[in-house]
Amino acid sequence: MAKRLLCTPTLTLRFREASFDLLTDFLININERNKENIKYLSKCSGNLKDTRLIEHILLMTQELRLDPLAGYHAVELLQRFMVKYLTDLLTTATLEGAAADQARDYEDAIFDKLEEKFPIIIFSCVQLASKLSLHSRVIDNNTAVNFLHSVGYNVSKQTLLETELMILKGLEFKLDAPNPLTYVEILLEVLGYNEPSVPVERLHELCCHVLQFVSLQRTVIYDALLKTTTHCVSPSKEQREKFVTVTEDYMLLGVGVIAVATFTLHVRKWEQVVAELSHITGISRRSISEFAYVTLKHLVETSYL
Repeated sequence: MAKRLLCTPTLTLRFREASFDLLTDFLININERNKENIKYLSKCSGNLKDTRLIEHILLMTQELRLDPLAGYHAVELLQRFMVKYLTDLLTTATLEGAAADQARDYEDAIFDKLEEKFPIIIFSCVQLASKLSLHSRVIDNNTAVNFLHSVGYNVSKQTLLETELMILKGLEFKLDAPNPLTYVEILLEVLGYNEPSVPVERLHELCCHVLQFVSLQRTVIYDALLKTTTHCVSPSKEQREKFVTVTEDYMLLGVGVIAVATFTLHVRKWEQVVAELSHITGISRRSISEFAYVTLKHLVETSYL
């Protein structure tokens, strides 16, 4: 598998062709879904967005020559499935009134069993995402078995089908999970419609790189953003718990990524773009600027390591 991550979209998006009504519907839809997602966040939200796990999925997506959109979609499917799957399993012992020692043994057994299944669950999420992407090649079971064999996993087609069905049932067949790249692309389209002078075509490629960077440096960036917004070097547990709604806010992530890309590519249009993004989303200029600032700061620091 490739050792270096490169964000390489498999096709060139054509901007400025969607109608006003269509863009309005898209924008309303992603805004409502973002609000709903934040409203019903699980306490475990974000726990499975570990840097190594996201990197593993994005590398797998790249190796299979899938569109990056499929990779981000797979991360969301995995997050949602695992939260539901583990919550259901770990509450079984409590509901059955098991003693503390028995409950611990039960949990250990669950995680031991999960350790064996987890690589296949991850791959199945990527395979499902490939089937849902309009712009990606679909990973069939022959390709899947060969790929898994090449990385050291001897898995049958039957096992793949059973794993896929388990995920589908766990998600109640609700697979249209919002992902951050979708937000970035729709916001870019709206931005290009409202501000024709903004080079959204060039921004798109850079936004893909910025989003990848933010996703892989998620913990550090959001920790810095928390400290910036609270003006506190050591935020309290309560502040961190409340901040989860910020870490899962894809509208904020989308405008932040575009703001960083604009500052990097066309700094003279920075204020114009931030103002327009604020107008489009209702997110304050200050919030957009703070996100961009901590990301750019970490980007510069990382590049000199």
